[in-house]
Amino acid sequence: MEEQHNESYDHVLGYTWIFGGVQGMIILFNLVRNKFMALLIGAGGMGFNSLLISVQNFASQCTNLGISFGAVPKLSDYYEQERQEELANYIQVIRLWSMIASLLGFLFCVSVSPLINRYSFIWGNHTLHYAMLGVSVAMLAITGGETAILKATRRLGALARVQVYTAIISVFLSIPIYYYFRDSGVLPVIVLIAAMSMLTTIFYSYRLYPLHLHFNWHQMKEGADMIILGLAFIIAAAIGTGAEMVIRAFLNVEGGLDEVGLYNVGYLLTITYAGMVFSSMETDYFPRLSAISRDIIKTNEMVNKQMEVSLLLLSPLLVVLLTALPVLVPLLFSKEFLPVVAMAQVAVLAMYFKVLSLPIAYITLARRYSLSYLFLESSYFIVLVIAVVIGFRTWGIWGTGIALVVAHVAELLIVGSYSYWHYEYRCTCAIVQYAAIQMVIGFTSYIVSCMTEGWLYWIIEAVLTFTSTVYSIHILRQKTHLWEALKRKLQNLKSN
Repeated sequence: MEEQHNESYDHVLGYTWIFGGVQGMIILFNLVRNKFMALLIGAGGMGFNSLLISVQNFASQCTNLGISFGAVPKLSDYYEQERQEELANYIQVIRLWSMIASLLGFLFCVSVSPLINRYSFIWGNHTLHYAMLGVSVAMLAITGGETAILKATRRLGALARVQVYTAIISVFLSIPIYYYFRDSGVLPVIVLIAAMSMLTTIFYSYRLYPLHLHFNWHQMKEGADMIILGLAFIIAAAIGTGAEMVIRAFLNVEGGLDEVGLYNVGYLLTITYAGMVFSSMETDYFPRLSAISRDIIKTNEMVNKQMEVSLLLLSPLLVVLLTALPVLVPLLFSKEFLPVVAMAQVAVLAMYFKVLSLPIAYITLARRYSLSYLFLESSYFIVLVIAVVIGFRTWGIWGTGIALVVAHVAELLIVGSYSYWHYEYRCTCAIVQYAAIQMVIGFTSYIVSCMTEGWLYWIIEAVLTFTSTVYSIHILRQKTHLWEALKRKLQNLKSN
């Protein structure tokens, strides 16, 4: 029994560590790209890029039919049961619907571009920019379908390589374009990155399962369950990207593109980069949780283990990030972005709450309760938008960092309470203990960053980082075979 207990912890730690490392590599390449972007096109150019990315994500989420999520459960069942004929047929169903989603995405961008331009800019006409995003949205739809295929058939190594290759290629493509075309190169870079992601994904997917696309109504009907399952996911994701678009448009109108650029950098440094620890949840944790989602005891056990490992891995990184932000911001971007340091430092604290809420939130997805998932996601984004508006009008860009903390605290309370009453989820005392200790260290680190400077700042922050790291390693060594888990998962990825 003890062996099985350690093995399950090893599995969670191994895949979280591996995919966190992959995400770290991607972040490194994106940092290089963002550094050159900051130097070549400035805060205004980065704000313009942020607006276009927000619209791209919004259009994609509105039109991708939830295929990247909805296709996984059924396809995974066929794969696990080795039903090869049904597997091959359902792959063709996914690809057919991906083509339909691709066309919808393109038409959506073209049709709504005048409306988006009217409410997101108070100068110039950018309708054509928004319309041209339809090309990247169409390619993202194809990528989503092929990613679902790789995920369901456990080709995690291929997925990791796709992400790394796309990040590398995007750096070498984008820098020359920004250099020669400046702000005019923003849209071409977005489209080219989407193209590279699609081409690398289908390279692996088509090698495993060659394309044999035949349009017929039977396949259309067979994919209906996938679309229904993904519908709530689409709406929730669209609300999320729509909320981000509203936030950036609000900041643009209230403050200007510089404020949008600053917010985007702060968001990037905290919410996005901390997500490297969360990267394994959708690819590994979610399929495993779906398989046992009706068993309350096993569900609680799996959720709590994922939460423990994610919390212990992320907490030392948060202290390091919070400490290093005054150096990282001018190093990775430019001195023009120094005003965002205070916002980013307080926003780091939001991640302590996100790492606790995210594993619980997957219970609703695993049980396929679409309306419940939609309610929970919508509640968070409503709180986020309201908090950002109040925070920015009260304290400026620093207030948006406070808003992120408030939104994530609210998310934890809402998701935790809902799961407690509806799914009988119970958090362990160990998690409460780990979270309390790591949060005290993290919040102390933030207070130190506000009240000290010079050598005293660095000495105290180094002690806090060391304390958080040693504590996490101590707990993880008690629960796992640390290095054996890492080696085993690396071998599994290579074989895929």
